[in-house]
Amino acid sequence: MSHVGVPRGTVRKRRSLALLTAGVLTIPALAGCSSDSEETSRAVPQDIAPAARDRVADGSTVNWAVDAMPTTLNAFQADADSATTKITGALLPTLFPMDAAGHPKLNPDYLESAKIIEREPKQVVLYKLNQQAVWSDGREIGAPDFVAQWRALSGKDSAFWTARNAGYERIEKIERGSDDLQVRVTFAKPYADWRSLFSPLYPKEITGSPDTFNDGARTALKNTAGPFQLKGVDKAKGTVTLVRSPRWWGEKAKLDSLVFRVVAPKDRTQALADGTVHVTDVDAATADRIALALRDGSGGQPLTHGPGADLTPAAALRSWALAHGSDEKQAEIAQAAREANRKAVVAYGAEQKALRGYAVRKSLEPAYTQLALNGESGPLADDRVRRAVARALDRQELAETVLKPLGLPAKPLGSHLALAGQPGYKDGSGALGDQNTKEAQALLADAGWTQGGAVEKPKDTKAGSEAEKKDAEKKEAEKKEGEEGTEKAGKADVDEKKTDKTEAEEKAEEKAEKKAEEKADKDTDADKDADKADRAATGSDESAASRAEGLYIVGQDDKPGAGPARSAATHVLAPSRDAAAQSVALLRQAGAVSGDSAAAKVTAQDKQPGGAAGAYAPVGTAAPAPASVKGPLGKDGKTLTLRFVLPSGPGSQSLRGVGDRIAAMLEKIGIGTEITKVPDESYFKDHIASGDYDLALYSWPATAYPATDGRPIYAKPEPATDGSLLVEQNYTRVGTDHIDQLFDQAVAELDEKASRELMKQADARIWAAAGSIPLFQRPQLVAVDKKLSNVGAFGFAAPRYQDIGFTDRQAAGSPADRKK
Repeated sequence: MSHVGVPRGTVRKRRSLALLTAGVLTIPALAGCSSDSEETSRAVPQDIAPAARDRVADGSTVNWAVDAMPTTLNAFQADADSATTKITGALLPTLFPMDAAGHPKLNPDYLESAKIIEREPKQVVLYKLNQQAVWSDGREIGAPDFVAQWRALSGKDSAFWTARNAGYERIEKIERGSDDLQVRVTFAKPYADWRSLFSPLYPKEITGSPDTFNDGARTALKNTAGPFQLKGVDKAKGTVTLVRSPRWWGEKAKLDSLVFRVVAPKDRTQALADGTVHVTDVDAATADRIALALRDGSGGQPLTHGPGADLTPAAALRSWALAHGSDEKQAEIAQAAREANRKAVVAYGAEQKALRGYAVRKSLEPAYTQLALNGESGPLADDRVRRAVARALDRQELAETVLKPLGLPAKPLGSHLALAGQPGYKDGSGALGDQNTKEAQALLADAGWTQGGAVEKPKDTKAGSEAEKKDAEKKEAEKKEGEEGTEKAGKADVDEKKTDKTEAEEKAEEKAEKKAEEKADKDTDADKDADKADRAATGSDESAASRAEGLYIVGQDDKPGAGPARSAATHVLAPSRDAAAQSVALLRQAGAVSGDSAAAKVTAQDKQPGGAAGAYAPVGTAAPAPASVKGPLGKDGKTLTLRFVLPSGPGSQSLRGVGDRIAAMLEKIGIGTEITKVPDESYFKDHIASGDYDLALYSWPATAYPATDGRPIYAKPEPATDGSLLVEQNYTRVGTDHIDQLFDQAVAELDEKASRELMKQADARIWAAAGSIPLFQRPQLVAVDKKLSNVGAFGFAAPRYQDIGFTDRQAAGSPADRKK
C-alpha cells in the first residue's frame, strides 16, 4: 500500500513506521459523548498466517518490497523512513516493542527486567540485561552503549545531527549497577515514557562520535545485535540484504536471508506475478486482482475481467469486419489492435494465474488519517469556521467509504492520541459535537459568512478604497451645503474664497466618485460574469486552461483562487463577547468529556489564536436554511473558499476519493473548496510542512507514548524573530497553552493511570480547538506468498523476524533440496 499522506521522516518522531441549532448556548446533555471511564475497545487482530516454529522450515530467502532505498540506517536522523524502521527492527535491540494491543512490552531477548526502583528524590530506572546479549563482534551489550546513546541524543552536543531528543534530555546520569549486566539511569526530571528510550539501541561504536553517528551509520552497520545482520546495500539494484546472524543468542532465524527490495507501488502487481517479491504492501486494486485470481481458480472458464472483458458483441463484430474488410488501411489498423488486445489478454491471464499463489492479509495499520485545518491565517484562523467544517463532516460515511469495501471494521476514530484497542483509548469527539448541518451553518453565520456577503461591500469604511472615502466626504459636504440654504450672490463670492477645496481638487473628487461607481457596478455584476470565467478556466482560453490544470472548484462557480493568501505571521482575532460565552460552554463540555473537574474554570491559558474555543453558536444567531445553501457564502465581497491540497499519485486514489466526499459535505453548508492536486513527492514538504494549504489529508503513525510523541504535533506555535511561526510538527498551526500544560503534566506523571487521564483531557481540548479531525485508522493490505507464515498485516505489533519462514519445506529448502 502506498504511504502517501504519512509525513516522511516522522517515523522516529512519532513511533512505528495528506469539522446548531441556532441560539442554543446551554448544553443540557453531551450527545454522543462517552462515559468518564476508559472505553473497552479491541484492536483489529493482525493477519499474519501464524504458525508454530516447529512447523516453519529452515532456509530460503524472502524478498520484501519497500517504497524506496533507506536514505539512512540511523533511525534517529530526520530522514529516517519506514524502510529504516523495518531494517533496523531486524538488526538492533528494541527493548520495549509494541504488542498486538499497541502497548509496550518488555523484550526478553534483551532484558531480564526493567523498572523504576526509586521515585524520590529522583526517578531511577534499573535495567537488568539478558546475560547472553552481545553485539555481532562478541562484545557484551552494557552501560557504555547506553551512555554513548544518551550523550548523542541529549541535545547538549550540537555536533550530533539528531531529529529528536525527547526523554534523553531529562536524564541526569547513567551508571553501571552492581555488575556489568545492570544499567542504572537517573533522571533529573520525572519521565513517564522512559520505556521509549534506547530503542533501537545502537552500539557505542556508532553513537560514540559525531562522525560515525552522522555519516557512518547512514549506509552501513558493522556491529549489530539481532536475529539478522547486514550483508550489504546495493543502491544500483535497489536492495538491502540481511543474513542470519551467527552471534544471535535467541531463537534461530528460520530464513537464510531477508532482502528488502525497492518496488514502486505501480509495479507491485507485476513483481508479484514475476515472483520477484514475496511480501509487499498493496493497494485496493491489486488486492482485488488477487481476490479475482483466487476466485477464478483453475476452472478454465474465460476471464470476465481484464483487457477486452468489457467488449460488447457488437463491438467485437465490428472489429472483425474491419479486420477482414476491403479497406486495406482500416484492416491493417484493426488487425494490429486485435493482435495487441490478444497479447494483453494472454499476459493478463498469465498474471492472474501467478497471482493465485498469494493471499492478501488484512488489518488496520497503526496509523490514522486526519483532515488538517490550517489555522494560521485566512477563514480558518477563526475557530468558528474550523468548527463549522468539523460539524459538517459525516465521519462515519468517510470511514465506510475507505474501509467497508475491504471488509474491515468501519468506525470513525475518536482520539488524536490513541487508536482503538490501545490502553487509554477514549472517544473524545463529543467535546466538539457530532455532524450537524444546521449548527455548522449557524457557526458560519456568527462568524459573518452569509449568503449575500459574497457581493456586498465591506461595512468597515476604514478598510475601503480611497475613492470610497472621498465619495463619503463629498456627500457630507453636499449635505452641509443643502442645510445652509441659498445665500446672496455677493455673500457667495465671499464663501467661495473661504472654501478649502480648489477647482482642481473638486475635479479630482468627481473623477474618484465615477471610479467608485464603476467598481460598485462591477461587483454587482460579478455573478453575471461567472460563466465567462468558467469557460476561460476550462478550455476556451488555452492559457487559462493550462493554469487551471490540476485543480477544480467545488461549491464555487465564479472566482477560482478566491481564498486568502497564506501569511507568514499568525493572525490573532480578538474574541467577542459571544465568543467568550462560547469558550465557557465548550470548556465545560470538554471537561465533562475528559473527566476534568476543573474544566468549568475559564482561564487565559485556554485562549488561542483565531478566537476562543466553543462548539455552539451563541444565543441570537440567525438560523440558516434547514437544507443545503445555494452557492458559497461570503463576507465583505469575498467568497468562503478553502484551498484543499491532495496528492496526485496513482497510490492516492482512495485519499482523493475521501477529499471529494469532504468537499461535497462542505458545499452543503456554503463552503467552497478549491481542490489542488500536487505530486506525491512534494505533497508533504512543499505544502503540509510549509503551510501552503487550507485543508489537507495526511496520516500520523500510532505511538505507545502519546505524552512524548504527541506534544510536538499539538504544541502551540511560537512566533520567531522573523515573524514566522515555530510549529515543530504542528502543521495545522492550532494550539493552546492549556494543551501544552496537560502534555507537560502527563509526561512527568509516573502513575500510568493518572498520566492517561491527563492525555484524555488534552485530547478533548484538541478536539475543541478543531485544528485536526481524525477520520479513520488506515487499512493495511499486504500481499504474501501463501506458503509463508508469521508475516503479513502486523497491525500494532512489531514483527518477529526470526519466526518468518515457509511452511512448505520444498519451497524453503536449498536449491538442491527443491530439485529432489
